[in-house]
Amino acid sequence: MDMGDARQIIAQRAAREISDGMIVNLGIGIPSLVPDYLDPSISVFFQAENGILGMGPTPKENTDGNLSNAAGYPVTLLTGGSYFDSAVAFGMIRRGCIDVSILGALQVSASGDLANWIVPGKRVPGVGGAMELAYGAKNLITLMTHTEKDGQPKIVEQCTLPITTYHCVKKIITDLAVFSIIGGKLRLDELMPGTTLEEVRAKTGTTFYQ
Repeated sequence: MDMGDARQIIAQRAAREISDGMIVNLGIGIPSLVPDYLDPSISVFFQAENGILGMGPTPKENTDGNLSNAAGYPVTLLTGGSYFDSAVAFGMIRRGCIDVSILGALQVSASGDLANWIVPGKRVPGVGGAMELAYGAKNLITLMTHTEKDGQPKIVEQCTLPITTYHCVKKIITDLAVFSIIGGKLRLDELMPGTTLEEVRAKTGTTFYQ
């Protein structure tokens, strides 16, 4: 499986976690692909921490340079959508108004700790809204490939990368499996098509139950 296929598989499965009427915040990377797989019969309000509620699809032509998502990419605004300053946007997040946040991850621990903003020694623009979203969203789902390019697991007993937020992740979706974290323990919920339990055990850096 190449990286492109893996990303699409993960995004497609994540779209099934979104229900009609939800307010949803998407991180950059794989989470940004999720809207492509939403059931067209449901209505969802996508929120961005730079101050948009009701984002629509990417425009064919960027006619408004000021209308962008949190990553700076151009978006459209659906009928009924609104925009506001970032203080209001973060107020929504901190008050628990976001039904589900879907973020990318570098590592997730068995107890739900999230590391997703920096690899030591690499330059990054900053943590952005990840800490607020990880703490404030009603439900936090992380999306990532199951292992690094060198085969090292990303689901681990304890994170070795700098932590974004502790004990925040509720569900992990990878190209191999879907896990829930319940009571600080990792539970295998689902295997992706073509994946075996033995493969998941071998590529997961911690124990889990079913």
